[in-house]
Amino acid sequence: MIRPDCSGIPVKIMRKLYVSKEIWPVAGVFRISRGSRTETEVVVVRIEEDGIFGFGESAPYGRYRETVSGVIKEIELLGEAISKGLTREELWKKIPAGAARNAVDCALWDLEAKKSGKRVWELAGLPAPDPATTAITISVDQPEAMAESARAHTAAPLVKVKLGGEGDLERMKAVRRVLPKAELIVDANEAWTPEMCRQLLPEMAALDVKLIEQPLPAGEDEILREIDRIVPICADESCHVSADLPKLRGKYDFVNIKLDKTGGLTEALHLAREAEKAGFGIMVGCMLGTSLAMAPAVLLASKARFVDLDGAILLAKDRDHPLSYVGGKVHPPDVRLWG
Repeated sequence: MIRPDCSGIPVKIMRKLYVSKEIWPVAGVFRISRGSRTETEVVVVRIEEDGIFGFGESAPYGRYRETVSGVIKEIELLGEAISKGLTREELWKKIPAGAARNAVDCALWDLEAKKSGKRVWELAGLPAPDPATTAITISVDQPEAMAESARAHTAAPLVKVKLGGEGDLERMKAVRRVLPKAELIVDANEAWTPEMCRQLLPEMAALDVKLIEQPLPAGEDEILREIDRIVPICADESCHVSADLPKLRGKYDFVNIKLDKTGGLTEALHLAREAEKAGFGIMVGCMLGTSLAMAPAVLLASKARFVDLDGAILLAKDRDHPLSYVGGKVHPPDVRLWG
């Protein structure tokens, strides 16, 4: 990429790419239907231009056949293109959606914001984000253990409950007894069978559950067309990018937009627009990561009925200048963090 200096002489822009792995401990244990974790490994990208750094973070996910080493290698292969001024639009075409593209895309947004002196939402043509109510997550466990976890969140307006298959009704009854007033959403993480869907949907409705995420495995969800979805069903593992939307019609009512699935904020914004046009409700979610990973997704909160961006507060510690979580709401990022 070329730009003129003050004398009008073309100057070649040179950017430097830095990519690294970081390990962040979880506060306690985070459990979903596929297993438990006591730490999260993230990939951090820094792109430097003229002494200014743009930052991005992603969390490679084994469910999508991603590894930290593989994502780092994929990003490192972009080094030459980045040094020559790779744009977000070019990145979108160069590598597929996933954690690698997410970290680079968000770093490019951050770099442009810092160079221009504008916030990312201004560059994206969005209104300044307001504080948004975010779900607080309760890991899957035995009913009594989940009830005990719920007691720490009696003031939370929105709680997300991780489920795991057999025993889920007892888990939800235990949580609802402790949280009689909170809005509850549940995430089965593909752990249910079609028969469980039929049995549990009326029970979840009776417990005033507002949303059920991905009850069936992606690719094995056609039966949802035939099931009475008396509680709205949200596609998570079944929806990554806007091209997935046509196959979701008639099966899902919401889509969960996560930047590690879309491959960054650029595609996430596009997916949100297309989902709205297609009549889907929107949820904004996250993987386990620091405030740096959550910050870009905050820009999508105004488009979402449900926001689930508590990944950073599930960790034992966070970055400097972290997102502020107050009264069940996540606040827009400090400029010193991102964007």
